[in-house]
Amino acid sequence: MSESAGAQFGVAGMGVMGASLALNIADHGFRVAVWDRHAERIDEMHRKHGHPEVWGTESLEAFVQRLERPRKVLLMVTAGAAVDSMLERLLPLMAEGDVIMDAGNSWFLDTRRREEQCKAKGIHFLGVGVSGGEEGARNGPSIMPGGAPSAYELVRPVFEAIAANTDMGPCVTYVGADGAGHFVKMVHNGIEYADMQLLAETYDVLRRGLGLDADALADLLSQWDHGIAGSFLLETTIKVLRQKDPETGKPLVDLVLDKAGQKGTGKWTVQVALDLGVPIPSIAASLDARILSSMKDERVAAAPKLNGPVGQLSKEERAQLAAWTHDALYAARVVTYAQGMRLIQAASQEYQWNISLAELARIWRGGCIIRAKLLTPLREAFQQQPTLPNLMVSDAFAPVLERMAPAWRQVVGVATRVGIPVPVFSSSLAYLDSYRTAELPQNLTQAQRDAFGAHTYQRKDRPEAGFVHTEWGK
Repeated sequence: MSESAGAQFGVAGMGVMGASLALNIADHGFRVAVWDRHAERIDEMHRKHGHPEVWGTESLEAFVQRLERPRKVLLMVTAGAAVDSMLERLLPLMAEGDVIMDAGNSWFLDTRRREEQCKAKGIHFLGVGVSGGEEGARNGPSIMPGGAPSAYELVRPVFEAIAANTDMGPCVTYVGADGAGHFVKMVHNGIEYADMQLLAETYDVLRRGLGLDADALADLLSQWDHGIAGSFLLETTIKVLRQKDPETGKPLVDLVLDKAGQKGTGKWTVQVALDLGVPIPSIAASLDARILSSMKDERVAAAPKLNGPVGQLSKEERAQLAAWTHDALYAARVVTYAQGMRLIQAASQEYQWNISLAELARIWRGGCIIRAKLLTPLREAFQQQPTLPNLMVSDAFAPVLERMAPAWRQVVGVATRVGIPVPVFSSSLAYLDSYRTAELPQNLTQAQRDAFGAHTYQRKDRPEAGFVHTEWGK
């Protein structure tokens, strides 16, 4: 970059994601100023990449001064206190009409607060969800910005240039006001948790049920990836299964300790769903599965004391299990997406965001972690009926679920009989069965509540009577 030129975009925070985004932006013809509180990160970036359109700055003040007006600053720092600290330092250096963007996985209520804080000073603030990991950030992520529409227009050319592209355009769209972008990214991650757990359960059922090794599983899943079950996470699973350990020659996945970590967005998704009164059992079960996996020592100690079933699969079950599991995976994935979209819909109504679920499906078709072939019919379903109450009842998916449910039930039944845990397969099926049941047993629950706590109930034969109370047993 020439010394006389002004940078068109700034990225603060040169971790893996920040550096990758900065290089992506520069690759698309924009002059980029970068800064990090650890100067060695900028030096390392220049040593590794040496991009002529990326210019490192020694101080935050120099970084801001180097930017053309209106300034556009993207923060790639750890969510939480670090973002607030950066705002405290940045705001005195910025001017009215400038734009600050937080592209970390921030809590959406923090984003709403920060937008108000910046607005009071005449500065725009965007909460930007970015999905795709390091590779996506470098070569084309899915981008979910939320904030004022006028602020998005100022950065739209850059976002559209760097986003992943599909036959439906760049994978970025204006999501909605204030915290909408970060909320959508949070739910995206919740869906990701459940989808990953479904693939883990698929792996476990086929490994333990049929005795397939990693290579055989990879071969089978590769066949599935060419059909409707195809997805980025399925491709990733195949890649993981094929990887060999250079020291032992064994499949590396067999040597990985069975303790899964998490960074918080899955937990937030479940918390918000409870607050909004939206059931998301598939996502909640996937979170529980990770937490249970972390209890390794307890599980090892419990294994010899809590004996499980020793049932064997029948000849027919062995012949059909792979096909059944394929259908179970697809159907449970549909139900998981249905829960996530319903949660976004509820939040959109609560916070008046006016989020287009069809647009989310479009931008998730490329770049992001949960991109999958089912997003195409999902998008069409919400295009045809934007206020669709639940994806499961759409013309695109209701017949598919009906057709695949018998196989799905077989998988859950076989796994339960032989003691293979399938928490997301089973909780997703229970969600489907509950949603399709016109008469649930919560009449008993409500009667119990009235019997011990006088919480009242409604009579279905006399709805006009409103809430009534009975002295039960008298």
